[in-house]
Amino acid sequence: MDFNYSRRVEALRQQLWQFMDEYILPRLGAWRAEVAAGQYPVSFMEDLKTLARDEGLWNLFLPTLKDGEPGTRLSNLEYAPLAEIMGRVPWAPEVFNCNAPDTGNMEVLHLFGTEAQKARWLAPLLAGETRSAFAMTEPDTSSSDASNIQCAIRADGDHYLINGRKWFITNAHHPHCAFFIVMGKTDPDADKYRQQSMVIVPIDADGVEIVRNIPTLNHVSPEGHSEVLFRNVRVPRENLIAGEGDGFLIAQARLGPGRVHHCMRAIGMAEVALELLVARSQERKTFGRYLHQHGAVAGWIAHSRMEIEQARLLVLKTAALLDDRGPQGARKEVAMIKVVAPNVLSRVADRAMQTWGAMGVSPDTPLADLYTAGRVLRLADGPDEVHLHSVARQELKQQQAQLDRVSAYLAL
Repeated sequence: MDFNYSRRVEALRQQLWQFMDEYILPRLGAWRAEVAAGQYPVSFMEDLKTLARDEGLWNLFLPTLKDGEPGTRLSNLEYAPLAEIMGRVPWAPEVFNCNAPDTGNMEVLHLFGTEAQKARWLAPLLAGETRSAFAMTEPDTSSSDASNIQCAIRADGDHYLINGRKWFITNAHHPHCAFFIVMGKTDPDADKYRQQSMVIVPIDADGVEIVRNIPTLNHVSPEGHSEVLFRNVRVPRENLIAGEGDGFLIAQARLGPGRVHHCMRAIGMAEVALELLVARSQERKTFGRYLHQHGAVAGWIAHSRMEIEQARLLVLKTAALLDDRGPQGARKEVAMIKVVAPNVLSRVADRAMQTWGAMGVSPDTPLADLYTAGRVLRLADGPDEVHLHSVARQELKQQQAQLDRVSAYLAL
């Protein structure tokens, strides 16, 4: 596999670095101040989005765009290094219309939506005029296994009635959030993986209640990781995405590329943490020596660099497999990166926090937020244990046919 960046991707990388340096990094303080004052979205977001679109840094993630739809048609492998750069600042992806969960929702609507759904819901998303949310996770069941979902979607004449409680729904508190893609059960008696369906629910539909914005490790995201109640919400049948029973299939198609995006952003965050670790180790002394001159800190630096490089290569391999074989052909790799990348981010951020001491756990550095992001990602889109079980199961199946080979290595 050749992971050298093409001329086009390298040009986009340099353009994106320049944009980050000129327009985003100088506004980090202003973003924090405005959000702390209760202003969200921040006053300069729309100006930055207009500038990014004018420069061609827009919808970088969607390879299936059609003529006339705004974006770059990059493959997963081409997009991955750009996601890494954007991931260095948590709010930066919104500037380029590459923010989750909108990216996944755009992909779902692009692949499975009707022409009417695309016109009403997808077009404004592609234009960056609206935001959206993906309502899957539930508080009363282990919804990392979608077959456990209890939210009911019941046919009622020309409509569906939706009843259920969802939580940790990203974007639900965003003022520009226009709709949910809700995953629930249309036929609880069908085959295990044909019970689920997805429907579009306008955020202002009768019976939708945004209950609360749930903090994660006491960090409050202004866009919301929200608890949402759907009580007798009525939507027309044309809001069904694909067909009844297709929800699990759609979810699998959505999660593959989305996890590549998450993991590359996590690697970008880990790079920031390592840069902070190195900077602190070169300017702070203890016991007469700079921190990097102590063996423990030097080891942290070395291990962090090696782990980041390993994680990046595995994510790039996964992106290449997704492009070549699709989500099913990259199932094991997708599961592996979902464990590897967040854990690397958590470890590197933890080392950097230790190097910065008390300041590392304060709001004066981004390290606490980076650590929180890594820890939360070990649960988001499925906990580590689910992915580890998946990897082990696939490995056992793949090696079943060659168990006899092992005997050749035994001294019997």
